[in-house]
Amino acid sequence: VQLVESGGGSVEVGGSLRLSCVISGYTASLECMGWFRQISGKEREGVAAIYTGGGSTYYADSVKGRFTISQDNAKHTLYLQMNSLKPEDTAMYYCAADFSCPYGLGLESSFGYWGQGTQVTVS
Repeated sequence: VQLVESGGGSVEVGGSLRLSCVISGYTASLECMGWFRQISGKEREGVAAIYTGGGSTYYADSVKGRFTISQDNAKHTLYLQMNSLKPEDTAMYYCAADFSCPYGLGLESSFGYWGQGTQVTVS
């Protein structure tokens, strides 16, 4: 399974960005996909994630009401729509996926496949 993110960049406070993650390889049985972010020197944190079959989602409290995770199965793509961006949203954003998420959607340890990351800067 390979994941490639795109869509990061620099945006003003209050602006919007949409991140995309194209997933290739053996994708048919992936159970969960999500977005994490990491600020330099800090641990990676869960931002939003989804169970691909049932559609149940997870959002970090800090992004609820502003970010939306979605998937396009036909395009094998995961999206993260980010609105009302704040300076504290500045981070490297990573796409993640796995065939099962035994520890829940919000935990890094649930995911075994990761993209290379895309930088988001809000100022």
